[in-house]
Amino acid sequence: MRSIADLPSNAYDVGRSLASGIEPYTGPWGEKQVLHLLRRTLFGPQVDQINMFKEMTMDEAVDRLLETEQDPQPPLNHYNDEEIKDPEVPLGETWIDSYTREDSDITGARVVSLKTWWINNVLNQGPSLHEKVIFFWHNHLATQSWDVFWPNLTYHHFEMLRRHAFGNFKDLIKEVTLDPHMLLYLNGALNREEAPDENYARELQELFCIGKGAGAKFTEGDVQAAARVLTGHSIDWDDKGKYLFRPYWHDAGDKQFSEFYDGAVIKGREGEDGKEEYEELISILFKTSELPRFIARKLYRFFVYSDIDDETERLVIEPLAEIFSNNNYEIKPVLSVLFRSAHFFDEANRGAMIKSPLDFLIGLWRTGGILMPEEASPVNEHEIRSNMLWSMGTQGLEVLDPPNVAGYPAYYQFPQYDKSWITTNTITNRALMTDSFVYWGFWSRNLRTNLDILAHLKALDHPEDPIKLVDEICIKHLAYDPDASIKSRMVGILLSGQQNNAYWTNAWYEYLDAPNDEMKKNTVELRLKVMFQFLFQLSEYHLV
Repeated sequence: MRSIADLPSNAYDVGRSLASGIEPYTGPWGEKQVLHLLRRTLFGPQVDQINMFKEMTMDEAVDRLLETEQDPQPPLNHYNDEEIKDPEVPLGETWIDSYTREDSDITGARVVSLKTWWINNVLNQGPSLHEKVIFFWHNHLATQSWDVFWPNLTYHHFEMLRRHAFGNFKDLIKEVTLDPHMLLYLNGALNREEAPDENYARELQELFCIGKGAGAKFTEGDVQAAARVLTGHSIDWDDKGKYLFRPYWHDAGDKQFSEFYDGAVIKGREGEDGKEEYEELISILFKTSELPRFIARKLYRFFVYSDIDDETERLVIEPLAEIFSNNNYEIKPVLSVLFRSAHFFDEANRGAMIKSPLDFLIGLWRTGGILMPEEASPVNEHEIRSNMLWSMGTQGLEVLDPPNVAGYPAYYQFPQYDKSWITTNTITNRALMTDSFVYWGFWSRNLRTNLDILAHLKALDHPEDPIKLVDEICIKHLAYDPDASIKSRMVGILLSGQQNNAYWTNAWYEYLDAPNDEMKKNTVELRLKVMFQFLFQLSEYHLV
């Protein structure tokens, strides 16, 4: 397999500079553009979704992607087995209202249940980027479910991200500041006057709102002042971890901020009134010009491209930041403009990023049309989702557990960014995973699920024509057309050394005429498996 560096794409030229900005895209609107939009906004588009969006205009497509999805059902107990028996929650019922934490095995099983529940939400996402924006906010406001180890609080934290996904960023920051899951994760629950904890106060500015760019001029004194503002915000350990303000822990003194925040002073308040100081702190952060720029850059690196040069800063980031602030920090207007922009659809941005493990595995599942076997029980499904969870972990992304509060390195770590998804270990694990889907499937204890290649082909337009078939497969599965030599090799696999295309055409029709004939079925299926194995191990397949 060729390395990513060998790809014939100018997207990986470090010095690239695009002249396009956020002006509306007016170029061709065909399958390639539809797929580029869907690959960046969904975790892999399903074939029926691709067909649906092909019938829409670009404006209709973006409007549909920005629609809010229905709330999913809560996670259920599908983890009871010979080793684990939840004493409070029967099999098939939800555990989110059971707050017992005495048994670490049960708590751990619920953490895994939550992770597989989220994977299931992503696998079954509708034609909306709702789930992907939830993941964006999770990466931006990063927390670790294993570190908190209170899955009920983690569940409610993610439901908060779901509610605010397309909403107001200022409202989101206000709520996450008092969120019990975040209060536990960044030590806010123990922040008190005699021992102020600067952890959340620092990340609120450095990672969540202002960043560490050249325009981020806040000081250590600002971190200390913010920590004092936030003293007293805690949780009730005896009442399901609910938010609790402890006025006797609050620092009622005045808090002075630096020139970066226009020398603002938050007047100290006593008693229950001290709780309200945090809203004034957040208002101070949102008065800076750097906050909207910082969020615009984070959105750009997540949805468009990792590197931001001076031209992109001028033509894309600054205008998006202005839209963000002019719309009172509503996120949807920014996304609406970005996904309609000439810059987003610029050819240099197609196939310009390496797939995350989520895009790689979930995208394979969804675009490949992989389905759970009809006989699968909820327990089987949980086991298979668990296998997917651990598989993505071996590729560098454990769902709901980024390595630290900064999130996943691919979205912030200069200069590697998304290239950090590919190492000698992860590339091998990716190849083993796709081989497994082609030949053996994802196993649970009693059944397996794999890529039904024959069913996948039947959903395409010209499975009987090897050249058209390869073209269509490449369009569906690759971000841009590979070299002609690659396509020729794929056709050659189907023809098994024969020079006449009719060899494949006849084999396909013979199979359709007698689908229960094992010999005729194996004739086409074996060649398809070899071809798809080759396709999935192309460097191009790792790009989005």
